[in-house]
Amino acid sequence: MNWIKSSKFILLAVVLLFVMGLAGQNTAASPPSLPAQQPVDARFGVVESYVNQAEANNLGAAWTRVRFHWAEVQAGGPGTWTSSVSEAQINGEIGAGRTVVGLLIGVPDWAWDGGLPAGLWLPYNDPNNTWANFVREAVSRYNGRINHWIIWNEPDIGDPNAPGYTWPGSVEDFFQLQRVAYLVAKETNPNAVIHLPAFTHFWDPNYIYNFLDVIVADPAAADNNYYFDVVTAHLYFQPDSIYSLIQQFYGAVGSRGIPWKPLWLVETNAPPIDDPAWPVSNYTFKVTQQEQAAFIPQALASALAAGAQRIAIYKLQDTPGDEAANPEPFGLLRMDGSRRPAFNSYQVAIRYLAGMQGVKRERWDHVGQIRLNQGDYSTTVLFSRLPAPQTAEIEATANTAVLVDQWGSRRSISAQNGVFTVDMPGALCTQTAGDYCMIGGEVFYLVQANEGGSIP
Repeated sequence: MNWIKSSKFILLAVVLLFVMGLAGQNTAASPPSLPAQQPVDARFGVVESYVNQAEANNLGAAWTRVRFHWAEVQAGGPGTWTSSVSEAQINGEIGAGRTVVGLLIGVPDWAWDGGLPAGLWLPYNDPNNTWANFVREAVSRYNGRINHWIIWNEPDIGDPNAPGYTWPGSVEDFFQLQRVAYLVAKETNPNAVIHLPAFTHFWDPNYIYNFLDVIVADPAAADNNYYFDVVTAHLYFQPDSIYSLIQQFYGAVGSRGIPWKPLWLVETNAPPIDDPAWPVSNYTFKVTQQEQAAFIPQALASALAAGAQRIAIYKLQDTPGDEAANPEPFGLLRMDGSRRPAFNSYQVAIRYLAGMQGVKRERWDHVGQIRLNQGDYSTTVLFSRLPAPQTAEIEATANTAVLVDQWGSRRSISAQNGVFTVDMPGALCTQTAGDYCMIGGEVFYLVQANEGGSIP
């Protein structure tokens, strides 16, 4: 998103660049398009799908996020409401079967009090608590259409000079912001689901722990579900760190004695630098369009294996304001609406990862191997993590299976001596992470029937 991405890249670079190396660059022709599909699994979404609802439908995205920046929607005062996302767009998303998640952030000039909302520390039902009034208006206005609300974004960025800086207050101030939003939203819409903001982790790894400490110190926290229902994450570029950090976030919540909460990976991507429509010279990490396409299923499978309940790609389509804010293009679609290869690979991934009932990361060495149980059948996600080609042997539960490549092409293979053997090309490896490629090679899906089941 244009109000946080630049800082995110700087943070990732500072923490991770010392383990990075550079290799050669390669590209391949874009794959053919696949037919349209409606949402098939609630887990998989895309941010700002309303920009191109027809292509979001073609993708099969089941949920999206809409930002309501207070300084924009109520620029004219507390009695006004002018959202950049229209009622028709929101209703179109709902009509397409997508869950809409709202993001509340920002302070207008008329409510500004040293960077914080005026009256923030007043009781949530005090009419002079301007933040409470804004939350109440938003939740009430979209009641029944938007039930999920993310409160703010990345408050742990502490440098006022950082591009993604949004929160000038203390950890305690932010706790009050979260607490007020939770109490107001639940009173206004008992079905509201309140998300924590996404934390950068890389800026201040201890911020989430300090924040949770403030929460549990509140005597009323336990009776109010600790003022949040969902943990939120934004994780980019590395499937390996996506897996480990999601587990770390779960561990942070559990370490403070807070009952289990679901985690949503609301933003992930690995934007490319080699698209002629948007060439990038001042990049954060070296990623080709083909690597972005491979990253999508690798990130999805890794996030699922780590326990993410829902995952969204940031974002559906490049928009005119993006070029001024971000060095790289994030859209699965270019500004003219044409598809990058990652659109197609995400469409295939949604199809073959849908219906997961259980998941396990079985290998994470030269080969990435993640197996999903989908009831009657299982799907094993496979890719090389090195520049060299790799071979994997997967235990067979049937005599034959379907092997699907990253672009959706299928072929039947037979088991030999109780295993399926899958050969995988090496990764392009334009950027390394430690001893491995930051993004692995082309992804394959091995789909086989479980005992008594069948392949769809």
